[in-house]
Amino acid sequence: MRYVAAYLLAALGGNTSPSSDDIKTILSSVGVGVDDEILDFVMSQLAGKDINEVVASGLGKLASVPTGGAVVASSGGAAAGGDAAAPVEEEKEPEPESEEESDDDMGFSLFD
Repeated sequence: MRYVAAYLLAALGGNTSPSSDDIKTILSSVGVGVDDEILDFVMSQLAGKDINEVVASGLGKLASVPTGGAVVASSGGAAAGGDAAAPVEEEKEPEPESEEESDDDMGFSLFD
């Protein structure tokens, strides 16, 4: 994914056909290592293709992927033995910080 992201960054920067060296430069600038074998594979897959067309075709494929955003509404009644109320979780009040813990200046003050 890092190789595709670097390729897209180069394309967004105006380089319509980034080279492997361009991708290596981008990745090394942020301290990411490069696996030449994977980079060569990504470059071979993107060679001669317009990045906008690649992204557009990928969006069409993503449209068929379920995202898990569907909500199931339940209108069923209570389960057997539904007379018992569900336990209510009590909210705990945050404990006040002690003076030692709230000492943000670590014991040093501008006015000491």
